[in-house]
Amino acid sequence: MNITEAPLQGILIIQPRLFSDDRGFFYESHQQNRYLNAGIPLMVQDNISRSKKDTLRGLHFQMPHSQGKLVWVIRGKVWDVMVDIRRSSPTYKKWFALTLSDETPTQIYIPPGFAHGFCTLSDEADFCYKCTDYYSPQTEHGIIWNDPELKIEWPVDNPILSPKDKLYPTLKEINHAKLFA
Repeated sequence: MNITEAPLQGILIIQPRLFSDDRGFFYESHQQNRYLNAGIPLMVQDNISRSKKDTLRGLHFQMPHSQGKLVWVIRGKVWDVMVDIRRSSPTYKKWFALTLSDETPTQIYIPPGFAHGFCTLSDEADFCYKCTDYYSPQTEHGIIWNDPELKIEWPVDNPILSPKDKLYPTLKEINHAKLFA
C-alpha cells in the first residue's frame, strides 16, 4: 500500500495494493498489523451507509469519545470532506476534500479532531468507514454543511439532508469547549 499525507496534518491518503485481471480485482481493505505499522490506530467498529445522488451527510464529530475514521467507497462516487476543528492546529477551520469512488480503491484516514461529511455524486453510493471508538449518540455533534465561514465548495446546490443535519449550528455558534484543544 502507498500512503501520502494530505494538506491537513494527520490525514492520510491510502492506496491499497490492487490486484486486477480480466476477471476483476482484489485488494485488502484493512490488514491490522500493516495499518498499525503505518500509524493508523486500532479500529473497533465498522459502518456502511448507502446514499442516493445529492445526499449530503455531515459535518459530524463526536466529543468526547472522538473517532478516528478509515473511509472508502465500495460502490459509486462521493465527495468526501474533512474540516480541522482542533483549536490549536495551524490549519484550524481549514477543509480538505477528495473524490472517492469504486473505480480506484483510495482510502482516507481521518484522525480525531476533524468534522467529517460527504455528498453522493453517483446515482447511489456505498460508503464504508472503520472507527477507532464506538458510536456514542449522546456525544455526537455537527457543523452546518454550508457554514459561511468555512466556505466549503460542495459540488451540489440543493443537497438531500437529514432533519438533524439541517439544524446543526455554524462553527462560530458552537461552544469552543466542545471542540478539540
